Amino acid sequence: MRQASAILSFDTPGRGFTDITRAMAEWQRGTGIAEGLLTLLCRHTSASLLIQENAAREVRTDLAAWLDRIAPEGPHYAHDDEGADDMPAHLRATLTGVNLQVPVLAGRMALGTWQAIYLAEHRRMPHRREIAVHLIGA
Repeated sequence: MRQASAILSFDTPGRGFTDITRAMAEWQRGTGIAEGLLTLLCRHTSASLLIQENAAREVRTDLAAWLDRIAPEGPHYAHDDEGADDMPAHLRATLTGVNLQVPVLAGRMALGTWQAIYLAEHRRMPHRREIAVHLIGA
């Protein structure tokens, strides 16, 4: 059994979804581990990780619109230390989650045909986000 871990950084353009699948696959291949379990953790409370469709952009557009409806900006939050998008960003991260696990089979992440890994930025401004990755296997 072998293990590999790292902290990878990604720049986000502001609110939206950044496809990090290719970076995760390159890192995983570089470990030489062909069978195992890849764990990802977003090290932030106002960004999150999702596995979602990578073909129809409208899926991400609809998801963003849903998140806007379920956790809207507004003056109704007690926590607004960093602006009107502060607390809604925390809620959106809670709803979508900050960690993922992806099996690695035959040297590749076992994602489905139309699946990609996205870093969801829930703040309006660009940020540099860190993802802790850990792969255990053989």
